[in-house]
Amino acid sequence: MAKPAAAASEDTAAPGTGAPRTLPPGAVLGVLGGGQLGRMMALAGSAMGYRFVALDPAPDAPCGQVTPQITAAYDDRDAARELARRADVITYEFENVDADVAALLTAESYVPQGSALLYTTQHRLREKAAVEAAGVPVAPYRKVGSLAELTAAAAELGRPCVLKTATGGYDGKGQAVIRQPEELEAAFRQVAPGASAGGALPELVLEKFVAFKCEISVVAARSASGEVKSFPAAENIHVNNILHLSIVPARVPEEIQRRACELAERIVSGMNAVGLLAVEMFVTESGELFVNELAPRPHNSGHYTMDACVTSQFEQHVRAICNLPLGDTSLLTPVVMVNVLGQHLDGAIQAVCAPDEAGNRLGVAPKLHIYGKAESKTGRKMGHINLLCKDTGDGLSWVEQTNLWRN
Repeated sequence: MAKPAAAASEDTAAPGTGAPRTLPPGAVLGVLGGGQLGRMMALAGSAMGYRFVALDPAPDAPCGQVTPQITAAYDDRDAARELARRADVITYEFENVDADVAALLTAESYVPQGSALLYTTQHRLREKAAVEAAGVPVAPYRKVGSLAELTAAAAELGRPCVLKTATGGYDGKGQAVIRQPEELEAAFRQVAPGASAGGALPELVLEKFVAFKCEISVVAARSASGEVKSFPAAENIHVNNILHLSIVPARVPEEIQRRACELAERIVSGMNAVGLLAVEMFVTESGELFVNELAPRPHNSGHYTMDACVTSQFEQHVRAICNLPLGDTSLLTPVVMVNVLGQHLDGAIQAVCAPDEAGNRLGVAPKLHIYGKAESKTGRKMGHINLLCKDTGDGLSWVEQTNLWRN
């Protein structure tokens, strides 16, 4: 299917130049990645009048269920060119995009997010340097290239500390916590398993473990023309290194919430990002904020915006890359977002098909979102529920009383 002519405004630019273009509804957005983030982006953008096409290697991917899909590997250059041919603008729904494909698309199509942001956020050391360059603190860290360097860095930073690969890794993968000296070698072998077999050693980073009171995140948006807005800070609770709950408003003082939004906006501006940038932070007992990680895309901790904010993070991302005025990010109601993993899916579906006694008693309105993944697996994110409530304590009580998350 050839793309229809987009009614772009007069401030268009040639493909690959990176200059801002305003793409009104009717344009076709190409999405590199066909997972749940692309699906929710397409649903939000379609309501605005945009059309979508996704590229994903999995047949019947979640995004492909609601929009046309090119089924091919992410490093398939011919498929990338087909995506560019069919779309007026290209975005991505995950950050581990093949570098060659990202460069090809940037050269041959309009990719307002560019490849520089991917280059930075794909690598923890580059990412930390960029955050520091924006004048925002990160936890103390050291580059590690050998077991000897790990031993020296751990002695310098102190324990506990966390060893991570500089690239890849998510939901706790590609990292190990070190609490005792005798754990150093095992952690090194775990995170760099090929090293002991004479294989190439991946770049590693050792981070000082921050004694934090809680973790929060802020999703900030920057449009192609430079307008910046952030969503309210979410307090995040993880179980087995996977996000379990996001609580909004975060249960921290308003001054910390405000400062977290300011830091996120400083980073998204300093990096000249376009689209969304999720900024994960630690909050210490003394109220200090340290940035942990960045994600240049819609984020799991921003899913609450779909039902609880004037503008969802997915609509905001579309607005940003199409250079429309950014939407109002005001919170309409307190909300608790709870992830539905594979082991919770059947119970969650059954729960929405039955009278909600806990919701009626607590004054909580659950909003279920299912991602359409082909296979349900333990620990795999299959959906989420946004619990709209008068007080987040009521939403947390609903999670406890429905007992779906006991396993």
